[in-house]
Amino acid sequence: MPFVEIIELRRCRTDGGTFLEHEGREFALFRTGGTDEIIVLDNTCPHAGGNLSGGEVSDGIVSCPWHDWKFDLKTGVCVHSDRARVKRYPAEVRDGIVWVDLSPDGL
Repeated sequence: MPFVEIIELRRCRTDGGTFLEHEGREFALFRTGGTDEIIVLDNTCPHAGGNLSGGEVSDGIVSCPWHDWKFDLKTGVCVHSDRARVKRYPAEVRDGIVWVDLSPDGL
């Protein structure tokens, strides 16, 4: 699947996650360090379904607000066990718009 346009960059928070639903799927977008770099993950924590976009972000790690499971934003891998992970999608910013590759293989 080619990249698809999903949101304007200015609508993405710089101090936490941004929730986005696109074509019936939920995503968590993270704008790192106040830059134009965007990280896109599935929004659902694999442990109990918590909303990752509502979690706290610190040092490149998002903490699920329900049970504090922590995931590395760069990889989607849980810091407690590499067997737990959330899917990460390739994303880029073009002219102030976030584009995401929603292919099943992802990153």
